[in-house]
Amino acid sequence: MKTIQMTIDEPLLYEVDQVILSLKTNRSAFIREALKLALQKYEIRKLEKRHAEGYAKYPVEKGEFDIWQDEQVWGAE
Repeated sequence: MKTIQMTIDEPLLYEVDQVILSLKTNRSAFIREALKLALQKYEIRKLEKRHAEGYAKYPVEKGEFDIWQDEQVWGAE
């Protein structure tokens, strides 16, 4: 593991400190988890953008997914 130094504004640090007390953890662990979640969110946004670009480039054609229409019926309730 590598030690880093960072700058954070005091109101945000106060908020973090309140949460870590509640979670019974420490700043480092909390920030590591927050960074992991931020990276996951970034990757999801990248994939969603690629997905949207793909559909923009190759839009769904009429009838393309009609074969699945019957699969969506759950039957009588």
